[in-house]
Amino acid sequence: MNEPLVSVVIPFHAARERNGMLERASASVRAQTVPVKLIQARDVYSMGAAIARNHGLMEVDTPWVAFLDSDDTMDPDHVEKILRCAEETGADYVYPWFRMVGGSDPFPMFFGRPWDNDAPHSTTITILVRTEIAKQLGFKNVAWEDWDFTLRCVAGGFKIVHLPERTWTWYHHGANTSGIPGRGDAH
Repeated sequence: MNEPLVSVVIPFHAARERNGMLERASASVRAQTVPVKLIQARDVYSMGAAIARNHGLMEVDTPWVAFLDSDDTMDPDHVEKILRCAEETGADYVYPWFRMVGGSDPFPMFFGRPWDNDAPHSTTITILVRTEIAKQLGFKNVAWEDWDFTLRCVAGGFKIVHLPERTWTWYHHGANTSGIPGRGDAH
């Protein structure tokens, strides 16, 4: 079997493990059409998804890392498509789009719009990024840590590419935490 080029980090807290969301997310990673390394990063002290992502990053030993929130899922060809996009475009960071379950797309105007470093817009944390960049920048435990990470990639001059395909599912529900400890089902 080929060695994985991509690790997928899923930050999670105990409630997501108890309610089965972590297993659903993890099963979608295990079902990928290319080999991946799955890293589940427990938010042990309820400090937030950013801190758990950073702990997961410490285990990454592949050239690329992808992220998935514990309440979402990847299509079986998600990693294959974003990795191919990165390889074909020379991107450092690739973000695909999502289909929404239980809500509506908060950013419909950005789907299919090519990335422009001079006019950055919101993405989600379901991205593929070169591991050395993710480890260099890490995630700050701030509101909208994914947006903060993206802006720091822009400031670093890294090449960001949008793959205008829906390759994962964002589940919106009353227990969403948006990575904030003590919010939703994060306790």
